[in-house]
Amino acid sequence: MSKTSTIQIHVGLDDQKVPEKIEWDATDNTAERMNKAKAMMLAFWDGEEKTALRIDLWTKQMMVDEMADFFFQTFMTMADTFQRATPYHDMSNDLRAFAQSFYKKFEEKLKEEEKR
Repeated sequence: MSKTSTIQIHVGLDDQKVPEKIEWDATDNTAERMNKAKAMMLAFWDGEEKTALRIDLWTKQMMVDEMADFFFQTFMTMADTFQRATPYHDMSNDLRAFAQSFYKKFEEKLKEEEKR
């Protein structure tokens, strides 16, 4: 191994252990301070157990519309990754179509709520 990189994640919690602040940094990052985030999703694949291990956190400041944007963008980048990693580009396109449908349904729900 010629080089290693470290990613640090700092999560500030309230008294009930609910995230109030998420900050991260990486050794290759050129910023001189920690990066702030309102939410994060981190997944690892355990090849021996054949299971995904996940950490999903979001702060109290994360708004519902931001969460929908976050999920939409995450679905889209997952589709990109799947396309790069496999020969099944049709399935990547299926995931993109799902992301579009998901976001459209979210927007429709917002419109319904505004009418109330």
